[in-house]
Amino acid sequence: MTDLRVHVGDLTLEAQWTDDSPDTRAAVADALPLEGDAARWGEELYFSTPVEADPENARAEVAPGTIAYWPQGAALCLFWGPTPASRGEEPRAASPVNVLARIRDHSALSAVDGGARVRVEAVE
Repeated sequence: MTDLRVHVGDLTLEAQWTDDSPDTRAAVADALPLEGDAARWGEELYFSTPVEADPENARAEVAPGTIAYWPQGAALCLFWGPTPASRGEEPRAASPVNVLARIRDHSALSAVDGGARVRVEAVE
């Protein structure tokens, strides 16, 4: 089952919600579609959103393919590999994030060069 469609430049990816941060997930779902010009930080893209949510089961280390909300910056983040904060090959946020969803196949994100326009929308 696909819950989200994520457009990163010319790429289209499918994702599924997780139950890690249900209150944050509901706030983000109510605000969809969300779109912005993303900045790249290692193998992470992030962009500002109008969503405001407190930390909820927040953690810094996440799995590749994670879509998360960054409470400190009110941003959505897409992780697929190491960031400057990583201690190895794991994705690691600058500060704890609320995990929202997992991208089914995140391998195409490695081809993203610099920032990109990102749009996250619900799948009807």
